[in-house]
Amino acid sequence: MDSATSDPGTPRQALGSTADNGLKIVIVGGFGVGKTTMVRSVSEIRPVNTEETMTQAGEAVDHTDGVTAKTSTTVAFDFGRITLDARNVLYLFGAPGQERFWFLWDRLFSGTLGAVVLVDTRRLADSWYAIDRLEHHGTPFVVACNDFGGPAHTPQQIRAALDLPSEVPLLFCDARSRDSSKQVLISLVEHLQHLHTLQPLP
Repeated sequence: MDSATSDPGTPRQALGSTADNGLKIVIVGGFGVGKTTMVRSVSEIRPVNTEETMTQAGEAVDHTDGVTAKTSTTVAFDFGRITLDARNVLYLFGAPGQERFWFLWDRLFSGTLGAVVLVDTRRLADSWYAIDRLEHHGTPFVVACNDFGGPAHTPQQIRAALDLPSEVPLLFCDARSRDSSKQVLISLVEHLQHLHTLQPLP
């Protein structure tokens, strides 16, 4: 995952003609947990995003508790890309967080290799739906707690609050950091590899 940075000053990289294996990862979670930020921090291309300015019309339907300073929101999905090697490319999709856009999630999960559930520990309840939908689809996932500088919680407290099985990796990250976000994706891939080794031979 040592691809070019997403610095706007960095020339965009064309996808090599030999790349024929696209691996899809979805980053999901509640409203304002940092999904767009994570996609931006690790993508080797300038991410495609569908952020729109929040207006008074949305105040009655969007729960902004804890994110009152947020001025824009994703209304479809974010998209980024990481070239793994000559033949394998990782496609990143950041799902919208508001409840009114949850109907998009099931389609985003289609064909997904695995997922990252991004969590704000100040608003743990906002993560329940994401975990429920992934479990419903049978999509493997890891949980990553984004650092918002809130009260510290132990991993045991977070697992208990999310009713998170012990086999699901629980990580801590800063979505603004390329290295930190990259480590989350590496942990997800390692988790997927581990699950693959547990599958019975045909």
